[in-house]
Amino acid sequence: MTQDSQSITIAMLLLLAVYQLLHAFHVRRESRKREELFRIVTENAADMIALVDVKGNRLYNSPAYKRILGYSAAELGETSGFDQIHPEDRFKVLEAAREARKTGVGKKLEYRIRHKNGTWRVLESVAGTIRDDKGDVVKLVIVNRDITDRKQAEERAEHNALHDSLTGLPNRTFFLDRLHNSFERARRNPGQQHTILFVDLDGFKELNDTVGPAVADKVIVEMGARIGGCLRDEDTVSHAQHGLGSGAPVLSRVGGDEFTILLEGVGEPIDAMRVAKRILAAVAKPWKVEEREVRITASIGIALNATSHAQAENLLQEAEIAMRRAKALGGSRCELFDEALHTVAVNRLKLESELRQAIQQNEFRVYYQPVVELATRKIVGFEALLRWQHPEQGLISPNKFLAAAEDSGLLVSTGQWLILQACKQLSAWTDTLHDAPITVSFNLSPKQFCDPGLIGDIEAIVRDTRVDASCLRVEITESVGAADPTLSHGVLLQLKHLGIGVILDDFGAGTSSLSELRQIPIRALKIDRELIKGMLTDRNTYETIDLIIVLAHKLQLEVIAEGIETQRHWEMLRALGCETGQGYFFSPPVNQESAGKLLQNSSSIHRAEVAGAQ
Repeated sequence: MTQDSQSITIAMLLLLAVYQLLHAFHVRRESRKREELFRIVTENAADMIALVDVKGNRLYNSPAYKRILGYSAAELGETSGFDQIHPEDRFKVLEAAREARKTGVGKKLEYRIRHKNGTWRVLESVAGTIRDDKGDVVKLVIVNRDITDRKQAEERAEHNALHDSLTGLPNRTFFLDRLHNSFERARRNPGQQHTILFVDLDGFKELNDTVGPAVADKVIVEMGARIGGCLRDEDTVSHAQHGLGSGAPVLSRVGGDEFTILLEGVGEPIDAMRVAKRILAAVAKPWKVEEREVRITASIGIALNATSHAQAENLLQEAEIAMRRAKALGGSRCELFDEALHTVAVNRLKLESELRQAIQQNEFRVYYQPVVELATRKIVGFEALLRWQHPEQGLISPNKFLAAAEDSGLLVSTGQWLILQACKQLSAWTDTLHDAPITVSFNLSPKQFCDPGLIGDIEAIVRDTRVDASCLRVEITESVGAADPTLSHGVLLQLKHLGIGVILDDFGAGTSSLSELRQIPIRALKIDRELIKGMLTDRNTYETIDLIIVLAHKLQLEVIAEGIETQRHWEMLRALGCETGQGYFFSPPVNQESAGKLLQNSSSIHRAEVAGAQ
């Protein structure tokens, strides 16, 4: 090799060395830049970023770990990357790391990690890979986001969707899901038994109107706790705390004052009755809330599963039917469903449907029964009575449909319609007859009496029909007035302020005494028809009626006798000093045309008698 060739070779080697040095410097500088960029990003990121080797050893933890989990980088460096992970979640984290190393793609997963204070946080994690020059994964970059608050919000939303916000008990949706699960298990295994108790608080609406919704809510919470306290382990009943899984029975609040209980493993009526009796006793205990003593009772319906049930909802419906039967019998009791109750319920639903159609088709009529002055037999008023002109059954008396109308909420609107028609008719009679004014009375049911719009509706009707309010009479029973004495007294005073007289109907059939009548603003009392019926054959009944009339007059109350069926009734009551009366002896309830004729005849006879006396 010549000297020139050697020189060229040395020069090329030097250039190569310089190039390698420069390349290495450039690589180190770029690496430092990347590392600096990585540091800047990780230290300022809101999420936690970790760098671990393939064995899970921590190589780097961003400062966010200290802020979110409470651990410093030094504390984390002393432990494995899996030490703080929840034991139940470690396997899936290991599997995710193995999958990332194998495929080079990290999957998003959620797991729990322990905070330094000992609580558990939920992280959402995704991993990326770092490979060496050979393409092998040597490190994992893990980005963790704290989603604890979001998960808790989701759990709260799920809980709220399945639980009652007031009591915290499972709601109707939860209960039906459990019932369906139990129903399916019973379908697969005929030996599987379950029973539903349907609990409804008696008189809760009236209580709510009296004490207000805030106190009423506290009553609901207390009653839910009391019912739950009656459910023992041997009843196989417990509160479901999480999810909709099958197996555990459930107590739920399915309505305003309604609770349901699913007793799984209970198929004998006597066992269900024992539970129901405990609930009745617990609910009935007096309770003081905000200086008020609250006393309340419950009605409970019981339904046992049977192979004839086509759907789970049928069992719930049967329990509700039995509950309504218990309520109809006076409440504070439990009733077991049977087929006879089912038939009654089906007929009741049909009746309610027909009642709604009757309103739409204008099938209701107002009939009038004369109220007669016993001394002269002159008509001095009418009682307006509701009748139903059924397209197939003809004229139906109210005792066959009033209960259904009241329970379905239709009686308030039909009652308002009756008052309007009666006032229109009174106005027409007043325009055509020029004798002393007559009165028209109408009955108010408990729901009508408690209706907040009652007084306003009556005022509007009086104004629109231009009747003299002093010619109107409202009839209420003792039970209506006793349901809520404070509310009743207020409504009665408003009626008195309007000039409308109040008649206490069916007096003698309940528990009211004449001394109590001093406390309520009424104008007259109407003696119960059963007393009138018995006065002909029972001396004690006769003397009771005599005492009622004497003491009523002492209280300056008018007395009306109801159910005068014979001349003997009329003569005896007239002799006792009873002012007025009504009954079939004078006239049955008649339509408005016949009532008008009776009124004209009565006026003509009275005018003739007056003329003859002159």
